[in-house]
Amino acid sequence: AYENQIASLKVGQTIKVTTNAYRNEVFDAKVSFIDPLLNSATRTIVVRAVLNNKNDLFKPGMFVEGKIEGTQENTTNKITVPATAVMWTGERSVVYVKTNPNEAVFEMREVLLGNANGDTYTILEGLENGDEVVTNGTFTVDAAAQLQGKKSMMNTAGGKTMTGHEGHLGMQGNNTGDNVVNTDHSEMKERIAVSKKFQNQLKQVFDDYILVKDALVNDDAKSAQQAGKQIIQSLKNVDMKLLSDEKAHNHWMTIQKELNASANAISGSTDISKQRGHFKHLSAHMISSVQLFGVNTNVYIQFCPMADNNKGAYWISLEEEIRNPYYGEAMLTCGEVRDTLE
Repeated sequence: AYENQIASLKVGQTIKVTTNAYRNEVFDAKVSFIDPLLNSATRTIVVRAVLNNKNDLFKPGMFVEGKIEGTQENTTNKITVPATAVMWTGERSVVYVKTNPNEAVFEMREVLLGNANGDTYTILEGLENGDEVVTNGTFTVDAAAQLQGKKSMMNTAGGKTMTGHEGHLGMQGNNTGDNVVNTDHSEMKERIAVSKKFQNQLKQVFDDYILVKDALVNDDAKSAQQAGKQIIQSLKNVDMKLLSDEKAHNHWMTIQKELNASANAISGSTDISKQRGHFKHLSAHMISSVQLFGVNTNVYIQFCPMADNNKGAYWISLEEEIRNPYYGEAMLTCGEVRDTLE
């Protein structure tokens, strides 16, 4: 269990256990031991649970997922949000709040997190009862913020990201505050329609991204460097003329620039710690591109709260099982699935 979950754990709690081997079944286990010592390297503690396996359904080495049934004490008047609503920027946690009930206008707001409880977080500061937060498509809203030069996960100070296309429609964003993002409902909730040919070209960039991810999982800096070079070449092969929609064109201009910068940094280094730092930036924009345009395959958005000196970092995987690219063998299974994209 992570450090911020310790307060919600106690011996005797029920854990709901599921496994891919028996998809439609849920098994109960009981917490029997909580290690009194925190691992200072991983900021985690060992929690042991007893699971009745009298029918020999569970085999050594099987992957399982356990969800703690949290205590119900002191829950009155507490604000909770889905884990998918929370993003990390530096040492801060932020959410996007809808500022107008009748318009797709969102504000990035810093929040103070309490304990995690399953798929939700308790909010101690930053939100009020009745606030409407973005729970799905947060990276899409964040991409719009970057495009408009507003505060975003990758641009905490605000200010334009220069792409050479600043005169295009939608780039001005001059009628909102520093951290308020204007975006219409289709941009927020619907994928931008693009040609299959463009999606196939983007899929090659995505495939090369997966090669970088897998190399970092395997602690292989040289392979990560080579895969970074492949991303650069694949980006050159993406034909922007296929994007006839101006909104799609503007988004891709911003994302392509950031992907290229990150891939260049990864391909220019054999220091795996530096590569992993650039991979965080690469992943943020790869997620935005997949959410906006699609790559015709199911992917998992995964998150490690320990990455980047406990600031947290996301990545994309083709598999649901966690294989952490930020730590590799040192903490291979540290992380969780935050979202699934089709």
